Amino acid sequence: MNELFVDLYAAPRMNETRLKNLLARFGTPECVFAAELDELVEVKGVDKELASAVRSYKRGEETERRIAAARELGVRTVCYTDEGFPGNLKQLAHMPPVLFVRGEVQPEDATAAAVVGTRLPTHYGRQVAEKLGRELAQHGVTVVSGLARGVDTFAHKGALDGGGRTLAVLGCGIDVHYPPENRRLYDTISAQGAIISEFSLGVEPLAMNFPKRNRVVSGLSQVVVAVEAGEKSGVLNTVAWAADQGRAVFAVPGNITSQQSLGINRLLKEGAKPMLSVDDILRELGVAKRAGERARVEVAAEEKPVMDFLTAEPAHVDEICEGLGIPMAGLLSVLMQLEIKGLVRQLPGKYFVKEI
Repeated sequence: MNELFVDLYAAPRMNETRLKNLLARFGTPECVFAAELDELVEVKGVDKELASAVRSYKRGEETERRIAAARELGVRTVCYTDEGFPGNLKQLAHMPPVLFVRGEVQPEDATAAAVVGTRLPTHYGRQVAEKLGRELAQHGVTVVSGLARGVDTFAHKGALDGGGRTLAVLGCGIDVHYPPENRRLYDTISAQGAIISEFSLGVEPLAMNFPKRNRVVSGLSQVVVAVEAGEKSGVLNTVAWAADQGRAVFAVPGNITSQQSLGINRLLKEGAKPMLSVDDILRELGVAKRAGERARVEVAAEEKPVMDFLTAEPAHVDEICEGLGIPMAGLLSVLMQLEIKGLVRQLPGKYFVKEI
């Protein structure tokens, strides 16, 4: 990791635009720190106050501690002038000047789809995100998302389960674990893809950071798929960035009575492409479908009424029993057989859902 990027960001009033202008003028952070005051103020956006802060900068103990911790994590810095900077981002007018990366961004990650959605998905939304992440990964498509609670988490998990690659873009410093419950997922993604942040070490997950994060999520991808989103969801901001960047936008049709589908269905009304299966995304990306799909599972006559009754939303065993008029002992036997076949999943509290 080039620690001087952290030092530059620590200079008061430094931001990504000013840093990009400084790098365009001087090439490296070493040359920025070596520049004279009058050279620095010639750079667009750099006034005498900022130039003086750069010239007089001394690394503090907190910055030193964070750099040491990031070094232990194996964090690297990638400048927009470096060969390893993601190609999809280099096309953007508003690309970040520096990325902090844990893991590896590979050339094949250019074939990527972002899967985004609400932090409070329905069970259907969770299933769709996980299934989509898994199937994209199985066809060699890198899954990009934001490591947030909800849809993002399930998309990443699906990609990992599918044995493929996934990139997680943070709205905070790469050394800040947010949300904290995704710490293990953070480590797993680092080994099977990459954790990426444009924010310097120690930056907290402030609300104003996430719209900036969203432009990187869409920028790293060729396609953006919105799974579930409320009427004022941040997902709509990602979609707006995608449209501005010339990325294709897909939306998963949602229940018209669900609050989590209000934003999604509006996107469809405004021209987003409906995503009905992974085939839609693969065609958009020009990716050939790979052989080896799961064989069709036969449903026995006594199992069919239960399959017809169940949906992607949880139903309690008592509700199923009452709705179908089947004796409880017989129903539990049928549900167990359907679980073995992978057609039904049991959730805590004796709830059951149909696998989609």
